[in-house]
Amino acid sequence: MPVILIFPRLNQVSRGGFSCPADRGEGMTVTLPPDYRPSEDEPFMNEMQTEYFRQKLLNWRQELLRESDETLQHLQEGGVQEADIADRAQAEADRTLELRTRDRARKLISKIDAALGRIEDGSYGFCEETGDPIGVRRLDARPIATLSIEAQERHERMERTHRDE
Repeated sequence: MPVILIFPRLNQVSRGGFSCPADRGEGMTVTLPPDYRPSEDEPFMNEMQTEYFRQKLLNWRQELLRESDETLQHLQEGGVQEADIADRAQAEADRTLELRTRDRARKLISKIDAALGRIEDGSYGFCEETGDPIGVRRLDARPIATLSIEAQERHERMERTHRDE
């Protein structure tokens, strides 16, 4: 029996870009130049950076959903019973791996949705622990980051300490 996951739609694409948060004016859009990359030299989380990360998150989310659809199709097609026991075991191992990968994608989509929510409420890009800017380079590498590098390192040290006890 196939597993069906339903994800809510976020931020429908408009012709000029994506809708900006309400604090920037209802219906206002920001169009990024094709070669735009956020820089540490510009004001942190300005309209261009915010739009850049919104588009990056939405594109990542769309790619994960596309891959999830492909996995679902593959799982639905894989209902043929293998005659050989080794082939059946391999098919079951493959199916288990695909389901685990799909579950990871579902969790990642949830984190992406949370990051999009932070963009909408204006808290995106700021550390959940300290309130300090996370940094453009870190966000570009990990757009769902919620902690600054320093806070993340403290968190990981605490986890190691508690795990070793």
